[in-house]
Amino acid sequence: MRRGRSGLGPDWHVSGELAARYAAGTAAESDAWSLEKHVEACGACAAVVSSAVRAGPETGPLLASIRAAVLERAVQEPRESVGSRAYADNGTGLAIGASTGAGTTTTMTGAGTTGVPPRLSRAARVVWAAGPALRGAWLVALVVVALGAVALSYGAGLGASVRPLLLVTAPVLPLAGVALSYGLHADPLYEIATSTPSGGLRLLLTRAAAVLAVSVPALTLAGAVLPVAAGGPGAAAWLLPGLALTLAALALGSFVGGRRGAAAVGAAWLAFVVAPAAAGGPAGAALMAGASPYFAGPAVQSGWAAGAVACALLLAARRRSFDHLETP
Repeated sequence: MRRGRSGLGPDWHVSGELAARYAAGTAAESDAWSLEKHVEACGACAAVVSSAVRAGPETGPLLASIRAAVLERAVQEPRESVGSRAYADNGTGLAIGASTGAGTTTTMTGAGTTGVPPRLSRAARVVWAAGPALRGAWLVALVVVALGAVALSYGAGLGASVRPLLLVTAPVLPLAGVALSYGLHADPLYEIATSTPSGGLRLLLTRAAAVLAVSVPALTLAGAVLPVAAGGPGAAAWLLPGLALTLAALALGSFVGGRRGAAAVGAAWLAFVVAPAAAGGPAGAALMAGASPYFAGPAVQSGWAAGAVACALLLAARRRSFDHLETP
């Protein structure tokens, strides 16, 4: 297949002219992204780009000085210490080393982030790398909501009146976790993570799955131990709505960014579900009666399932959008 005007296409290799523009920082952003993705799997083109970078009047001396500093440090430190620092597991077992003529650079990628504390077990690293939300305020908020619902029900004597409150809150809690796990405002090295083979949608889904793996059992268990309201939805009635809302936020995030997508879906839930349900009263039977139409019955649950499938298909169609950086 022939190359396009920019020299890029399904079957292409980096030309000397494109490598020179990339090394000089004058290549178009789309060309630079395509080049960086391509050289991850093409050693010949990686060598072309490396030669162009080394030949640059500014980057060449800089890379040479960095290489000399790394080699000097490697000689001074114990071999085991250098190896563990260079190839520390980031929670997914992925450590990519990109070797060029100017030296060897190790980049941590996958579903993790930088800043992993040393001497953690592999299981702890997986939890740490799964997403910022799992080690931030969102996790505390999730625990407070789950335990607070149980405490209000039994400790404060509110009984079954707490269940509808948890029911209308549970579907939007994963949204906050997903918004805080991925994106320009969530990851200090977002640009680097997105440019790796494990970045983009794969990294986003990994972190979203980690959020759901924590929130679904916690909220479902909390709902299961609450007193049952007569005629009300069960403890798991929020699962399909929650899944549909999460997928809707991810799909919308492919257009407007993760935080904006989650905020928009959460605001819609508040306006079209929570507000009408709470019109008859903020708690108790009135809230349960108002919330039940959004959760109870096979038809309603089938609608949420259909919505989840539609959002998943849209997300799959928009998967390439996550290969591009979010804008502030």
